[in-house]
Amino acid sequence: MTQPDFDNSFVRELQGFYVDWKGAQVPDPKVLRLNRPLADELGLDADHLMTPDGAQELVGMRIPDGGSSVAMAYAGHQFGGFSPQLGDGRALLIGELIDRNGNRRDLHLKGSGKTPFSRGGDGKAVLGPVLREYLLGEAMHALGIPTTRALAASTTGETVLRNNGPEQGAVLARVAASHLRVGTFQFFAARGDHGRVKQLADYAIARHYPEIADTDAPYLELFRQVQARQAALIASWVHVGFVHGVMNTDNMTISGETIDYGPCAFLDAYSPDAVFSSIDRQGRYAFGNQPNLAHWNLARLAETLVLLINPDDQDAAISQLMEVLEDFPAQYQQHWLVGMRKKLGLFTARDEDLVLANDLHSLMQEDGSDYTRTFRALSRVADGDATALDGLLQAEGTVDWIARYQHRLKHDGESDTRVAAMDAVNPIYIPRNHKVEEALAAASDGDMEPFDRMLKILSTPFVEQQGAEAYTLPAPDGFGPYTTYCGT
Repeated sequence: MTQPDFDNSFVRELQGFYVDWKGAQVPDPKVLRLNRPLADELGLDADHLMTPDGAQELVGMRIPDGGSSVAMAYAGHQFGGFSPQLGDGRALLIGELIDRNGNRRDLHLKGSGKTPFSRGGDGKAVLGPVLREYLLGEAMHALGIPTTRALAASTTGETVLRNNGPEQGAVLARVAASHLRVGTFQFFAARGDHGRVKQLADYAIARHYPEIADTDAPYLELFRQVQARQAALIASWVHVGFVHGVMNTDNMTISGETIDYGPCAFLDAYSPDAVFSSIDRQGRYAFGNQPNLAHWNLARLAETLVLLINPDDQDAAISQLMEVLEDFPAQYQQHWLVGMRKKLGLFTARDEDLVLANDLHSLMQEDGSDYTRTFRALSRVADGDATALDGLLQAEGTVDWIARYQHRLKHDGESDTRVAAMDAVNPIYIPRNHKVEEALAAASDGDMEPFDRMLKILSTPFVEQQGAEAYTLPAPDGFGPYTTYCGT
């Protein structure tokens, strides 16, 4: 990384929040895929990153000039149970880059070896999950959803043992607005170190919400701002049928970005009960439960802020936090409904819209309709083709719903831009689970062409692409129930 513009405020200002550490030495690091446009955005020399020295930097063997190399401390509720010490068990923060737009962004490695937070794990990552996170993060970015992004996927030249046997070792270099998590606050609050909780809150405000620094109640306002971003984020997930799969508090960012694409997936058939993660046996993180879990996670953040908001009257502080927290369901529903109106092509707001949207989801659930294809077809219905949902939505009541929908559109007024506006928010292409698995299986056998093709298609998800019809279809019958794994 030739003279990148590093400015490592986390390391400089938050001593005691991390452990200095260096990545493991690996036998043969090679950059398998580099996100050149992102590298350019970050002011990095993409050609250098493809050299042997660049590969060593991207797997953590070598610290780039001006960079850092630290494992970040955090705690977290995992499936409802609290772990007071998690931390970067297989990851390193390599520093903060000021990108060409003046934004501060973390450069972080995942799979770079054991750290003091590894808790018996090997600290490694393997190729499949690394490429999955690369693919899913870029897909979410193209869909307009706040997310961490992949800078590079590199192989290490070593073999890593996993449940299915030996697999190819790999490291993901990813970029985020920051890696501050709800769990970061929990780490210090659980130890009664409220001085450091305050230090962290001040840092989070300065980094992500500087406009609230001089308000009368900055810590309460911090909570309000984080909640607002999370309400918008989870609604955006639901709008495209995304299931995160492991919404632990250590996987909820203060910045409002999607992070940690482990056992994630996208819906084919619509179901609020959809679960894909092999370890989510109780459906805690099911598709339709994601808003509830975000609300629950935010309550855990609120607990860490009580003494900052009013150290002399904790009951008063709790009351203030609860007043904000109780607004989350309505806040989320408002984001969801605003987005749903866009998906339905409604330019005005009427009271009946919530029922209209919910009734469509009920029909899709009853019919097991393909979530993405159904919404994409709605622009043709809006354009007057009442048959556009044939073969997609056949549940009893569909004809009546279409009539109600077209009647609602008449009240919305004529618009030459409605179809284009709907097609700009209802994607044609999502990371179809069976196509993701095809691409990862081929990559494991040394063939990156399916991965590259899928990445290219997903980079413009709203625009029809010639020869990409297979990427619009749900899994074939023989694919069976889809199960995802966290990769550790």
